[in-house]
Amino acid sequence: MQKVRPKKNLGQHFLTDLNIAKRIADTVDACPDLPILEIGPGMGVLTQFLVTKGREVKAVEIDKESVDYLHENFPALRDNIIGEDFLRMDLNRIFDGRQFVLTGNYPYDISSQIFFKMLDYKDLIPCCTGMIQREVAQRMAAEPGSKTYGILSVMIQAWYNVEYLFTVDEGVFNPPPKVKSAVIRMTRNSVSSLGCNEQLFKRLVKTVFNQRRKMLRGSIRQMFDKDHQPDASFFATELMTRRPEQLTLEEFVALTNDVEMWLR
Repeated sequence: MQKVRPKKNLGQHFLTDLNIAKRIADTVDACPDLPILEIGPGMGVLTQFLVTKGREVKAVEIDKESVDYLHENFPALRDNIIGEDFLRMDLNRIFDGRQFVLTGNYPYDISSQIFFKMLDYKDLIPCCTGMIQREVAQRMAAEPGSKTYGILSVMIQAWYNVEYLFTVDEGVFNPPPKVKSAVIRMTRNSVSSLGCNEQLFKRLVKTVFNQRRKMLRGSIRQMFDKDHQPDASFFATELMTRRPEQLTLEEFVALTNDVEMWLR
């Protein structure tokens, strides 16, 4: 069968460097013994190294042409190639409720959505690795005070330790993307509860970072309606003069609890 034609509408950029593919595959070794779910295998450049790990491997691929290619070139995986949209899947059924490692050369345009879905299944996914756009990787690993620190940084670091492993240049892809890529690894931390209303935490983080140039006292106000208004003292604290990228995770948790008190 001929090679798969990269499709722009699916954001396909096929990795061609086997050394880099092996390095990416080896990132799953941080979570040994668990089965592996690969997203977007394409023509299997990463898959060929994952199947040597001695673990159960499944792959999710939305592109029918790629699925046909994988069936032909990886016959042993035929029953483990899932021709579906990862973002619509119930991940509990992939390995019958067992934990697994998530990995892949992720499509750039939906990588953030993939990681937000990972958070919905965080107790099922103790380890997530793979390659994404460098800018997104930098945001995920960013620390407070950085210009790249944002929603993705806070939400992921609440539950995972993030490692920026290495950068990948444009020339090792077909077709070459217009940006550099990076390989990351996220390993579940020991947090079982944030100590606040987690839905409100998510809402608050998104609210303030969607207006990241404003001081908190400006962006936080929109979380309250006319029936739930804090005292003036709430907005008079030093914290309210800061911008969201200046807050640590612990400060976001404390602020969530303060906001919830006034919403009751």
